[in-house]
Amino acid sequence: MSTPRFLRLAACTALTGLALAVPASFGQVTTEAQLKAAYLVNFLKYVEWPVQRPALTICLFGRDSLGPSLASYEGRPIGGRELKIRKVNSPEQLADCHELFIADTEEARFGAVLRWVENQPILTVSDAEGFTRDGGAIALVRSDGRLQFDVNADALARAGLKPSSQMMRLARQVIGSVR
Repeated sequence: MSTPRFLRLAACTALTGLALAVPASFGQVTTEAQLKAAYLVNFLKYVEWPVQRPALTICLFGRDSLGPSLASYEGRPIGGRELKIRKVNSPEQLADCHELFIADTEEARFGAVLRWVENQPILTVSDAEGFTRDGGAIALVRSDGRLQFDVNADALARAGLKPSSQMMRLARQVIGSVR
């Protein structure tokens, strides 16, 4: 196995470990929805926002398939801040969102929802494979039988967010330029 391929495999394994390395008090990750929820929580640990707030908020837009899996994380400290989870349906409800998960069932509305968060420090994530090509920041994708993620570095930069180099290395694919 070539060294770059080995490093890539090791990085993918490490990210899966990050998603699964949830403290026992958070429960076991056993379903795909639970794994996606673990990724959403872990992304919060690897992104720096321009403004610190007392709580970190994951907002859910569209069909709420992850709410039940995220419920066990609500109220837990993430980087010293309390994690909150809530559903949103309009741009007026996004004021305190750090991360906005847009379900793949809302693909027809990606453009409109991404305009809602334009130039705001909100990490956009979806489980639709083409989400990063549509301007979203992170797409959770199923590849080689595993859940992985793609990153749109330009979308992160537009939002004023700074991803850790570790997160960028673990991405399956990075679109745009890392600044």
